[in-house]
Amino acid sequence: MILTPIALSDVPPLVAAFDTLLTDTALARRVFARIAETCAFIVGETIDLSTDPDHHREAVDLVRAFGLGVIEGPPSAGFTWDGRAVRAELEPSVLVHEIGHWQVCAPERRSVIDFGLGAGPETGIKAPADAVATVTGVLGDLEEALASLLGILWEAELDQPAILAFLEQNWLAGGATEGNRAHFVKIVNHLSAYGFLTEEGRPTRQARTESDSVFLESLLA
Repeated sequence: MILTPIALSDVPPLVAAFDTLLTDTALARRVFARIAETCAFIVGETIDLSTDPDHHREAVDLVRAFGLGVIEGPPSAGFTWDGRAVRAELEPSVLVHEIGHWQVCAPERRSVIDFGLGAGPETGIKAPADAVATVTGVLGDLEEALASLLGILWEAELDQPAILAFLEQNWLAGGATEGNRAHFVKIVNHLSAYGFLTEEGRPTRQARTESDSVFLESLLA
């Protein structure tokens, strides 16, 4: 959910201002450029996530290309990720966000409801998802950020309006600030260090192999 409402007319100057903040960070700037380029694909007059049927089909195809199952119906009828499959009745950006979660998740949590992070906002049956949560707090927030940016970059790969998810997931909440810059650069560097990004800033199909004790704690070091 977007925390800071943004008018569509304010997006170009906001994007330009954030790009300027990245002039001394080559990889982060290349990553952001891939997201910013998708401003050209914005359809309509609002900053609402895409619900285009073609975008949805492409997102489902990408989910399946990673070997993840797809279940028809909304996550409100169960879980967003049940340990084997994603619920299909989601916006395209949310579907590719689940790919990001699958990639950065510890191998032992890929078969756990909602990746062991607790119930997501779309999950309908929350108690069982919360009961199997093993990563919460700061570490959970960090993994969420990694999955968020990786999913946004997959949306850019599909030539879909990734900039909308970037805004909706609050990467620029409060504007082009030094705090937002620092957070973005940190997450880009983490993704790169673990092989989730190419030198050009494009997402790879790397899947995490490290356990939580090795991976997440190293990110906080």
